Amino acid sequence: MSRFRRAAVESVSGLPRAFWWLWTATLVNRLGAFVATFMALYLTLEKGYSASYAGAVAALHGLGGVVSSVGAGVMADRLGRRPTLLLAQTSTAASVALLGIMEHPLGIAAVAFLVGMTSNASRPAVQAMMADIVAPEDRVRAFALNYWAINLGFALSSTAAGFIAEYSYLVGFLGEATLTLVCAVLVFVKLPESRPVRGPVEKAAEPEIGLGTVLRDRRFMGIVGLSFLISLIFMQGYVALPVAMGADGFSSSDFGVAIAVNGVLIVALQIPVTRFIEHRDPARLLIVSALLAGYGFGLTAFAGSLTLYVLTVCVWTLAEIVNSPTQMGLVVRLSPTHGRGRYQGIYTMSWSVAALAAPLMGGIVIDAYGSTWLWAGCAVLGTIAALGYWLLMRGLPPVAPPAEPAEPSEAVSAAPAEPRTDSVA
Repeated sequence: MSRFRRAAVESVSGLPRAFWWLWTATLVNRLGAFVATFMALYLTLEKGYSASYAGAVAALHGLGGVVSSVGAGVMADRLGRRPTLLLAQTSTAASVALLGIMEHPLGIAAVAFLVGMTSNASRPAVQAMMADIVAPEDRVRAFALNYWAINLGFALSSTAAGFIAEYSYLVGFLGEATLTLVCAVLVFVKLPESRPVRGPVEKAAEPEIGLGTVLRDRRFMGIVGLSFLISLIFMQGYVALPVAMGADGFSSSDFGVAIAVNGVLIVALQIPVTRFIEHRDPARLLIVSALLAGYGFGLTAFAGSLTLYVLTVCVWTLAEIVNSPTQMGLVVRLSPTHGRGRYQGIYTMSWSVAALAAPLMGGIVIDAYGSTWLWAGCAVLGTIAALGYWLLMRGLPPVAPPAEPAEPSEAVSAAPAEPRTDSVA
């Protein structure tokens, strides 16, 4: 027990206080995740709209996230992380509350698009701020802890939101709006601006960063493309898996049990697994995680019982636990200090686009060829992603040793940035 306690303390020690306020804001925000979870049920059961209308509204919600990813990244670099977070969270609270009282179908669709934009706008700023305030050698651990908070909050909110929905969907919408406002208050009171100041020396050493700079960065854009492939695979757990299990005669509660294993394992294993992988070669970790994701879903083709479905979920959940913090740490490593917001915005967009494309891909393949071909396709995508990580990570310099700590100041000091790596020639 003492060894476990010591490991837990070491996992959370050494991180700045500002990180923990940001972590708390993330947890509170995810505790209020109601719209994304119950949008389809709200529209079909509560409002009586068709499944096709609910699907269109969900697509608009996702499209809003795609649109805001890049814009929010630019705002985080130009206006600052803190103003971007405050604007995103207050506008999310207002739009979620408005969605709860909107009655006209066109109005619901328009506000759902707005909710998708505003709720996704905080992500590039959160990730950029985390990179600003956490030292390079601690970033994988910090991103893993933040990912753990996301999943813990979602697991708790999903359970509570189910009971709330039985009582009143409006209470759920207003509850999410309230908790999002709490996040805004935390940011306003506890988090000073962390954007690195760009002085004359920095301007001379690092040219002005624009979106064109990001798009011309071939190594980074390759990582974004691989992130899209990995996201396509993981999304099938929420898109194609329930369809395939239903076709095999399993009930919705059976799917609930299987997918619940994903959240339970992330909450239980994210911190100890991160301790194991924290200082290991990120190239190998990303290659292994891509293969586990692809072949974890590929094994679903052979699942004939609930136990086997649960085992496949365990395999690709382990891939998710390894991939997420490692890849986010790599994105920061490839990002120039004064362009982190833009780089994080483009990276976030890869997940948003995958959230739009995955339902289309899963539905088309299952309808045309059957679920077995979809799972085989996931295995192929995982293999391609693993090969891509191997190619793109060759020649990537190691993380620079941490610099001497700077004198403390009233504002949050930026963590020492590692040297910028060149793009693939």
